[in-house]
Amino acid sequence: MTDTRWSRLRTRAGRGAALLALTGLGVGLAACGSSSSTSSSSSATTAGTPAPAASRPGVGKPAVSIGDKNFPEENILGSLYAKALQAKGFTVKLKDNVGSSELIYKALQSGQIDMYPEYTGVFLTAVAQQTKLPTSAADAYKQAKAFAESKGYTLLNYTPFFDSDALATLPGYASEHNLSSIADLKPLGKKVTLGGAPEFATRFQGLLGLEKEYGVKPTFKPIAIELSYKALEGKQVDVQDVFTTDGQLLGGKFKLLADPKHVFGFQNVAPIVKKSVLSAEGPAFEETLDKVSALLTIPAIQQMNKAVTVEKQSASSVAEQFLKANGLA
Repeated sequence: MTDTRWSRLRTRAGRGAALLALTGLGVGLAACGSSSSTSSSSSATTAGTPAPAASRPGVGKPAVSIGDKNFPEENILGSLYAKALQAKGFTVKLKDNVGSSELIYKALQSGQIDMYPEYTGVFLTAVAQQTKLPTSAADAYKQAKAFAESKGYTLLNYTPFFDSDALATLPGYASEHNLSSIADLKPLGKKVTLGGAPEFATRFQGLLGLEKEYGVKPTFKPIAIELSYKALEGKQVDVQDVFTTDGQLLGGKFKLLADPKHVFGFQNVAPIVKKSVLSAEGPAFEETLDKVSALLTIPAIQQMNKAVTVEKQSASSVAEQFLKANGLA
């Protein structure tokens, strides 16, 4: 490993300040669809000195399989949770790029995975099939947790950061058509081409909600998540569904349209876990995951997203550096 460049960012979680350190190593992105597994032999402590294996709380506990969805932020989250648990001696297998909420929840139900990081608002609409919008982040979490528990799962503490869908466009296009809010798209009708992942077409937090709440009826073009910004810059679409914590948004090259009716909801992240797994793994399992979640502020996740999507580091290496900087690996 050469040409190491450290950048540091002071982040603040609900329980105090935490130090974010991201490495500038020239490491390529991990292959799409890859999975990784390491046993409880991975070790580190908050002091940076490996603890004896027998003293770590996860030693001897059943193996756990963590899944994540098919885009960089989820890959980062999956790696963060998996590596923090491994540092505590838990045996964890990480399955990357399982798919959308609809698909990864089925993987949870079928036993292919034991847990995954989920966005509370998406969980309510895509999985619980609710169309009534929550009134706040806390309300979204409460409703999502109640639904999960009715199915034999639970949600752990949610993150300080929230990542919702948003509609982005190029500043020039926004200026030409006087766009500042999603509502401003209505007069354009089918003349505006809106890009998004295929599931965007069938979700309430997508075309269904845009039509119901704003009367927007664009021409929809399916665009893979990883190609969102290329589609905008290449003018394949006029407006594109993106995520508010995307690293690409830090450069000021794109304009987000306001969503005053909150069609895209409240999207804090919380791990959804089988209740039986929590019971089998013991209290340190939940405590470790909650410690990771508490550190994930908007600046922290944006910088990690940028490191992966713009600087082309791997989700695994970025997660490792963040956890080490915060004493969790």
